[in-house]
Amino acid sequence: MNESEAPGPRQPKPEPRIPIDDLLKDFVGRAGELLQAQERTRGLLEAVVAVAEDLSLEAVLHRVVTSACQLLHARYGALGVIGEDNALSHFITVGIDRELAERIGPLPTGHGVLGLLITEPAPLRLHDLGQHPKAYGFPQYHPPMKSFLGVPVRVRDVVFGNLYLTEKDGGGDFTPEDEDLAVALAAAAGVAIENARLYEDARRRASWLEACMDITGRMLGGEQGEQAENSALDLIAARALRESASHLALILVPTSQGGAYVVAGTAGKPGADFAGMSLTMAAPEVLGVGRNGTAVCLDDSKELLGIAENGGPAKLLIIDLSAQGAHHGLLILARNPGTGNFSKTDVEMGAVFGSHVALALALERIHRLREQVVVFSDRDRIARDLHDLVIQRLFAAGLSVQSLRRFTTSESALNRIDSVTEELDTSIRDLRNTIYSLQASTHEREPLSGRILQSIQAGAKSLPYAPHLTLAGPVDSLNDEAMIKHLLAVLTESLSNAARHSGAQSINISVAVQEGRLTLEVVDDGCGFKDPAPGNGLTNMARRAAEMNGTYNVASAPGKGTSLTWSVPLA
Repeated sequence: MNESEAPGPRQPKPEPRIPIDDLLKDFVGRAGELLQAQERTRGLLEAVVAVAEDLSLEAVLHRVVTSACQLLHARYGALGVIGEDNALSHFITVGIDRELAERIGPLPTGHGVLGLLITEPAPLRLHDLGQHPKAYGFPQYHPPMKSFLGVPVRVRDVVFGNLYLTEKDGGGDFTPEDEDLAVALAAAAGVAIENARLYEDARRRASWLEACMDITGRMLGGEQGEQAENSALDLIAARALRESASHLALILVPTSQGGAYVVAGTAGKPGADFAGMSLTMAAPEVLGVGRNGTAVCLDDSKELLGIAENGGPAKLLIIDLSAQGAHHGLLILARNPGTGNFSKTDVEMGAVFGSHVALALALERIHRLREQVVVFSDRDRIARDLHDLVIQRLFAAGLSVQSLRRFTTSESALNRIDSVTEELDTSIRDLRNTIYSLQASTHEREPLSGRILQSIQAGAKSLPYAPHLTLAGPVDSLNDEAMIKHLLAVLTESLSNAARHSGAQSINISVAVQEGRLTLEVVDDGCGFKDPAPGNGLTNMARRAAEMNGTYNVASAPGKGTSLTWSVPLA
């Protein structure tokens, strides 16, 4: 080998050159990805800002679903709120109009894939919703849905609900990037929901406190008397009905029988059906409310009030009305089935409302008793003046007239003197009866006639007319409290029965204290009956008469009305 043929150092091979077109395409692609990522980030920020714009919980929930649909380009979206029974208590939808929703029927409660997200709160993406093993199927008229993305919404590490998205624009599937955006939006939504709940809680508490101040001011600043107290109870019931978003409010006043109450105040559409009704609230939970001065939620409205709708028994909130150791009654609030339970705020503030109202009732009653003391003192003064001045002068005038008999022998003049003397004697007797009535009334803190009127007004709220009342004898002089309580209980029960069952056009009530007996008669011109309906009402009336060694009788015939007579001897 020649020296010239010796091999030299190897030259590196030139790397293949990438065409400029490919470089430009790669750059454009990467730029597009950056722009798309920037657009998604901007969309996520806009969605977060939109979610936090409102403090109303319902508005926040709707904004979450709307923002998710816009951000992830989904045709349909929904947010299901998980209730206490681990089912969906609320379901907010976007993409389905009201007319279509009404045709579809009831909203989902948490079956199928929706229920899977409740039991396993983790992001879920599906190509075809209907092909999942847990698929529950769609009801009639429901639009078709295939692609699906669901993520849980957490509030303080507790799953509040789930965000559902279906039918991605273009017919494709939701991508992992979509899932990441949905999870990020759900996290921001959790913060917004918590803020909305705190705001709603503060607003409701402020509204309850405003109701306490308003009711207390109106009760203490208004007119006094039994009728005013009765209207005040209706006012309390109406305000509690509004603040608690209930459908029925009842105020129950205790009677002498343990656990027995009379409905003295009502509000709400079915409230008139309960006016004047006697109810026995002997359930342990209710008795606990009266002893502890708290509030309690119950579901057994069928047993307590006899009300239940197609969706099941109504939800009840029972609030104690006690102040300074005095139990003034119970406030019962009822919600129709399907409208949700009472919140913790309603329970707590309901108890506060009850204590304020009870204190106002106690103060109003004290003020009313003071007014009665003033009236009774004035009656005593009038009675003394009548006795010391008027009767004495009339008596002296009568003696003077009688002394004129010795100055005449005329038959007509003597007859005239006797007539004048008899008229003076009659006036003196009437004045003595008036004095006796005035003095007897002062011994009662509350006249029986007023309590009778109060019971009639409470029991006749559902009637389009006022019952006719007749009082005979010294009714207000009756001071046997046990007998009075029996009388008022029988009057309330009989009036309630007549108002609810008789269909009468008139009701006549008579209370008489005559010939050593107290007698109550309630007569109506209603449909009457042949055999009384089974129940405790008539039995209780008969038992009350027997306890007082009295008599009880009901006379009725179909189409001829009903006459009830309850009579007991005076002690």
